[in-house]
Amino acid sequence: MKRSVYLETTIVGYLAMRDSRDIRVAANQLITREWWTSFRHEFDIFVSQFVIDECNDGDPNAAVERRVFLNGISILDMNEQVELLADKIAKSLQIPAKARIDAFHISIAAVHGLELLLTWNCRHIANPENRPKIEQICRATGCEPPVICTPYELLEAYDD
Repeated sequence: MKRSVYLETTIVGYLAMRDSRDIRVAANQLITREWWTSFRHEFDIFVSQFVIDECNDGDPNAAVERRVFLNGISILDMNEQVELLADKIAKSLQIPAKARIDAFHISIAAVHGLELLLTWNCRHIANPENRPKIEQICRATGCEPPVICTPYELLEAYDD
């Protein structure tokens, strides 16, 4: 049985963006593309309407390029439980209103029982200071939290 993974918007962004001249961004792009090319078939992949909306924002040509990576990916539903959990996460982590969607990414993955949340958002989501708080909040509301990781961390699991 395949493991389930929620792709946060930064993953799609790194897949679709033009090669960066910034060495860290370029490394993240290569790692993301390596995971996508070599290992995505080993997972059941999901996104939310939030990911789709974020991918549609900005430059129309870039949005078209991002949407290519969303073809055939299942979309998870929003519900009251997702909203309540996102509120708790946003308050606990003191996520500013303009970044509140980050709490929704976590919440949707947790409420729908996904095993992994793949992201390059290390400010609010894959932040080592936030992970224990996220896990505690999810469990307190009856949800098992997803393992939050970057593509680099996920690739390391395959490195033997």
